[in-house]
Amino acid sequence: MVIAVVGIAALGLLGAAHWYVWRRLVRDVSGPGSRYRRAGTVLVVLLPVLSVLALIGGRAFPLAVERWFAWPGYLWLAVLLYLLLALLVGELLRPLLLRLPLLRLLPLFRFPRRREIRSAAEVPAEPAAPVVQEEPAAAEPSRRLFVSRVVAGTAAGVAAGVVGNGAYGVLRGPRVKQVTVPLAKLPRAAHGYRIAVVSDIHLGPILGRAHTRRIVDTINATQPDLIAVVGDLVDGTVPELGPAARPLADLRAKDGAYFVTGNHEYFSGAAPWVDFVRELGVHPLENARVELPWFDLAGVNDIAGTSQGQGPDYERALGDRDRGRAAVLMAHQPVTVHDSVRHGVDLQLSGHTHGGQLWPGNYLAELANPTVAGLERYGDTQLYVTRGAGAWGPPVRVGAPSDITVVTLASLRV
Repeated sequence: MVIAVVGIAALGLLGAAHWYVWRRLVRDVSGPGSRYRRAGTVLVVLLPVLSVLALIGGRAFPLAVERWFAWPGYLWLAVLLYLLLALLVGELLRPLLLRLPLLRLLPLFRFPRRREIRSAAEVPAEPAAPVVQEEPAAAEPSRRLFVSRVVAGTAAGVAAGVVGNGAYGVLRGPRVKQVTVPLAKLPRAAHGYRIAVVSDIHLGPILGRAHTRRIVDTINATQPDLIAVVGDLVDGTVPELGPAARPLADLRAKDGAYFVTGNHEYFSGAAPWVDFVRELGVHPLENARVELPWFDLAGVNDIAGTSQGQGPDYERALGDRDRGRAAVLMAHQPVTVHDSVRHGVDLQLSGHTHGGQLWPGNYLAELANPTVAGLERYGDTQLYVTRGAGAWGPPVRVGAPSDITVVTLASLRV
């Protein structure tokens, strides 16, 4: 019942948003029956349908069909967000623009109605009468039309530019970010140990094998000592996306590559993906720990696995370890950091938030996560959250560029 109510409310908001966009970008800038109005009306009806199909596509269609909806549907959602923001700013500026003295000199933007355009022969003769000057009143519709077109055109240009730049950033691939984390328990011999952290790759109907290849090549170029893949690798099943994930077999690090599940793995079938990444040579840590020469590396399942009896188990992963050794934990969601504090973890590596992905989404992400991006301390535990290497939904990032982070561990005993 709750899901149905939320779904109806979401559809209502989506409908209201599209009506507003149609009013400002179509109705207010074109005449009735014009080609522009007809085309704009068709698009405002078609695009949200494609967006809804993209959102439900993974559950209703095979991947090959889903791709036809995903590209236009998801991109339109990003464009819609920035169109709305730009148009709302335009609402604040509209009264000021209407009062600009310069607009009084723009009679060319007054378009007569069709019935007003008649030849001199069709106009009946009338007695001469004094000419009444009504320029300001006659020009008022012209000024409003001009301002509406300026606001609409500017909003459309801003939205297209922002989304285009954000999509380029995702499709280009993540950039490398360097972070140094001092650990009190890390031995001197491990000073400078480098962990490549990657999360939220989100292989699916838009991001595929080429995206994985870019990520693998970028990681390998950093020559890390260890690679941590911190969940949300895929949005789909192994039969559909296995070939897209296969370049992970080429990951290279002295101490290997490790993987923990994210919430999206449980939407897609976590167990088959755990088996598949193991076949690729990436070691899954399912509530487990590996004792490396210099520190303990542990991993816990994502919280989303709880409903399937596969949730995080800190006792199993960390309960019997030597607390005199440094512990690095891979956990997809930052919200688990409080469990890490209780179990004496020195550093937790997480993803999940995408850094908000689409500004101002970072403010919403802050409501659900203790840290949205970057390094913060909670008691004796440090938490590092990467923005991730891919994107969910729209292949667009605004104000939250994708990254692969090389975490360099520093010993305080040097």
